[in-house]
Amino acid sequence: MPIKIPDTLPAYEALMAEGVRVMPEAAAVRQDIRPMQIGLLNLMPNKIKTELQIARLLAATPLQVELSLVRLGTHTPKNTPEDHMMTFYSTWEEVYSRKFDGFIVTGTPLETVPYEDVRSWPEVRQIFEWTRSNVHATMFVCWGAMAALYHFHGAPKRQLSEKAFGVYPQKILAPTSPYVSGFADNFATPISRWAQIEPEDLSGREGLEILAFNPERGVSLAATPAARRLYVLDHLEYDATSLADEYFRDVKAGISIKLPKNYFPGDNPQAAPPNTWRAHGHLLLSNWVNELYQTTPFEIARIGAD
Repeated sequence: MPIKIPDTLPAYEALMAEGVRVMPEAAAVRQDIRPMQIGLLNLMPNKIKTELQIARLLAATPLQVELSLVRLGTHTPKNTPEDHMMTFYSTWEEVYSRKFDGFIVTGTPLETVPYEDVRSWPEVRQIFEWTRSNVHATMFVCWGAMAALYHFHGAPKRQLSEKAFGVYPQKILAPTSPYVSGFADNFATPISRWAQIEPEDLSGREGLEILAFNPERGVSLAATPAARRLYVLDHLEYDATSLADEYFRDVKAGISIKLPKNYFPGDNPQAAPPNTWRAHGHLLLSNWVNELYQTTPFEIARIGAD
């Protein structure tokens, strides 16, 4: 089923060029169904790229999805044109009264900063609390996942002496979880972060379930099933070249950085990296949207009423 996004959003033309089905506004209103309402709180610096990555995965699910782009009101992006933000994004205050079937909170490169020292932390905490009453199910990605685990469960993050950077194999610990239905026993995820959470950091915390982890890089997927929260600490939404882009950006800036692990063929940065995680990225989003459809109220106003 196609995804419904504004016809003028840059991701629209990019997805059409990839052969992904995208639904124009006029076609959407003719369909006598209620699309899944999903909000994306986009905290990533390159918002346009992240919009495309998330929209691509949502568009591959079997249900009609209407994606709403949301930004913080306390932060002005430096890497995305202001006219783009004004045209396509709403602040959280502007969507405060809305209900969403699903809500995705992305990462942001703030792993080295204590949560309380992040300028937007008070607003982020307000949004986390708002999801309890206005969102049926949430997905938190990378820093968003760490921050949510800290906010809801008090789970600490562990700072790393060097960046966790590369593609790492993950082991499934909860094969019966609907979020990893159809996953291989071992799958790979791109990682780019300066902190991690170990399984023991989540042990004994009420309602938490670890779905997948890597012994070297800690927890990859976790969930709070009763609260319908999914924590994705890695980047299954990344493009094949995302890690390469980060690597060459730092090299050009004179920043010391190691080659991403298990990424470039033969560790040759001139060789095109294969995307070995694409199928599981699509499967994770498809499983998540399917859970939304199976459990969310038909009358969206009832979300948060139970």
